[in-house]
Amino acid sequence: MSGRTETKPPTWPRTEWDRLNGPQRVGGVDLARGLAVLGMFAAHLLWIEEPFDFADPGTWIAVVEGRSSILFATLAGVSLGLMTGGRTALQGRARSIADRRIAVRAGLLWLLGVALILTGVPVYVILPAYAILFLLAIPLTGFGPRVLLPLAAVLAVVMPFVQVLLDALPLWNTSPGSALSLAIGWHYPFTTWIAFVVAGMGVARADVRRLRVQCWLLGAGAALAVLGYGIDAAIGSGEAAELLSFDGALWTARAHSTGLLEVIGSGGFALAVLGASLLLCRTVLTFVVLPLRAVGAMPLTAYTLQLVVWAAVAGAELGDSGDLAGFRALEPFWPLTLGTIVFCTAWALLAGRGLLETALDRAAKFAVGDGQRSAVR
Repeated sequence: MSGRTETKPPTWPRTEWDRLNGPQRVGGVDLARGLAVLGMFAAHLLWIEEPFDFADPGTWIAVVEGRSSILFATLAGVSLGLMTGGRTALQGRARSIADRRIAVRAGLLWLLGVALILTGVPVYVILPAYAILFLLAIPLTGFGPRVLLPLAAVLAVVMPFVQVLLDALPLWNTSPGSALSLAIGWHYPFTTWIAFVVAGMGVARADVRRLRVQCWLLGAGAALAVLGYGIDAAIGSGEAAELLSFDGALWTARAHSTGLLEVIGSGGFALAVLGASLLLCRTVLTFVVLPLRAVGAMPLTAYTLQLVVWAAVAGAELGDSGDLAGFRALEPFWPLTLGTIVFCTAWALLAGRGLLETALDRAAKFAVGDGQRSAVR
């Protein structure tokens, strides 16, 4: 008898609880992602007739338009930063392996996005744009916050000027241009949206777990949101003016306009939501919002499942998956939203990682490996 007490390994479901709540996950990032996913649900499924006006609570639901997808893109940058070393960027062979795995993920995301487009569901699928943004981010994975954050700021200010010219190209009014637009997710144009991804990467490099960084995100993000939306309220052009002049298309914060004021205002909004989510998850409330964190822990699964269920229900009930008005008339938002929250929570606690997240991770690792075979040989 040695007198030693053997420590038993954690057993299910404790293992999955620890995975969701342990130090390896950043709960605030999951919460912000969960809010982004459900915000996109609302933007897809609810009738939103009035633009967001802080002074009018009746319009507050419109906050999801445009801002949810920009939050999604910013958090994609945070995820890329965490995947490639977090506070300290990977270098050498480790970075090369991580970059190649990101490229594989990008290819798979593009294929999945095209498949979702082919369901006929009348939404602008964000995954093709995601795929291109992932590829564009690869050359930047070795940099730190002192490069990434200023670069994001420059892109955010400069690219909207370029975007106005790109959006005015006659190509987009042709049939090939329309098909290309869907294939590259031009509703979320990578030429400008790369600013959000780079900003997210910079935040991850600054160490998103630090209290100082979290407070900075909330404060600076709120200031940028006030700046962008404040200027828009004072001098912003209307939707009609956007079609008439370069200045009209540039000086606007309208959702999905990619105008300079939208980039500043909605980009700041995304940073503020991330900061607030991270700060909230430093408190006991992190367990209250666990179901939302579970959705954010498997955003690709939740997003894809919504569109697949939409296509199936609309096809069965309406005979046309592209009938947006008919599907919204079925009032699907709460059933889909609550069903997604329950499903993701149960899956996270009983099974672990999301189904599609696991599939992409395994495919990337299988395709790239870890380089050990060639090293041993």
